[in-house]
Amino acid sequence: MGETSRLTARGYRAIWFWVVACLVLVLDQTTKLAVRSVMSVGERREFIPGVLDLLYVRNDGAAFSIGRGAGVVFVVIAALVVVGAFLLVWKQDLPLSLVVSIACVAGGGVGNMIDRLVAGYVTDFLATTFIDFPVFNVADIFVTVGVVVSLIGYNLWDSRREKARG
Repeated sequence: MGETSRLTARGYRAIWFWVVACLVLVLDQTTKLAVRSVMSVGERREFIPGVLDLLYVRNDGAAFSIGRGAGVVFVVIAALVVVGAFLLVWKQDLPLSLVVSIACVAGGGVGNMIDRLVAGYVTDFLATTFIDFPVFNVADIFVTVGVVVSLIGYNLWDSRREKARG
């Protein structure tokens, strides 16, 4: 009976992982499609005055345009991250909050991976106006926040687990 309940918990985590990752992916791809449909490359539109503009750019690198032209490398890295993230969720008895944050990283990574595979570049469109910061997209937000929350959550979870062991 214990084995059955563990499989159920594992399946539950897997379902949450894929649902969240797919929701992130759909949100990312929908926003990118909307921008590509109504804006021209290089066009800027005020979005939240003094905070955020829409600025459609094509990024053939990674974050902050690092590694320009190395799209294949980033596709491979993204695929490995998704597989590794799922294996972590599958094998570890992680809390749901950690499963969700890891799924956000995976979903965002797949969103940018799809751009690279289909178009050869990533569609970026969010430009801060109150500070000089590189243009980014929804996938980038989920990856960045997901990584930070996952690292903090994993460390908290792991330290609680260690304390429980004695």
